[in-house]
Amino acid sequence: MRFNNILIPAVAIVVLVWAYDSMEWMGVGMALTAMVSWFLLHYTRLIHIFNRASKRPIGFVDSAVMMHVKIKKGMPLLKVIALTKSLGQKQGEMTNPPVDPEIYTWTDGSNSFVRCEFVGGRLTVWELHRPQLKEELSHNALESA
Repeated sequence: MRFNNILIPAVAIVVLVWAYDSMEWMGVGMALTAMVSWFLLHYTRLIHIFNRASKRPIGFVDSAVMMHVKIKKGMPLLKVIALTKSLGQKQGEMTNPPVDPEIYTWTDGSNSFVRCEFVGGRLTVWELHRPQLKEELSHNALESA
């Protein structure tokens, strides 16, 4: 169980108790209004990200190299989807619940792709595969020999 699953509800309860202690029911109303506003901001962001991703092919990214440069260890899957503006192509079996690690790939127009592993919804390992680079290297080696 992740720490945030306990921390966020505990902070919400502490804020509600503090608001009641400070301003009684008016404080609780203000605190609840702030919490609902915070929730709606995050929900709107989530809907916006998935709306943009729904308009693109699954597993497609403009540039796999640029994606490889921009992602960082520990990024949540949602931020990677926001960065690529596309849902990743799921590798392996679809199980319910998902089994860690979850592996997704994003491919660009030149058949370069980035393979990302997510454990607990966070990016742990990623690698860039560029098939043309291998062909160019072997072609250059033949020319120089």
